[in-house]
Amino acid sequence: MSGGELQTFGSLSERELQVLELVAAGLTNQQIAEKLDISKRTVDNHISNILTKTATENRVSLVRWALQWGKVCLDEYNCCTLPLAEDGVVS
Repeated sequence: MSGGELQTFGSLSERELQVLELVAAGLTNQQIAEKLDISKRTVDNHISNILTKTATENRVSLVRWALQWGKVCLDEYNCCTLPLAEDGVVS
């Protein structure tokens, strides 16, 4: 992982974190859209923004990044409670 990822560690919004968690759970963009009651295009945009912010190239590298930085919890692996700032961004 490159050093640029450290700069983006806390810059994911609450909605982006929700999308990231669902990507890590293996859901497709359409399934994520249905679960969050948003359009697939909105999910596509969120994922594009997340990939840019995390300097990752695809869903696999994104999930690896999320596990490394404790952004997602999979089957009780790498689980932690992340504090939210007042603006809804993980601090």
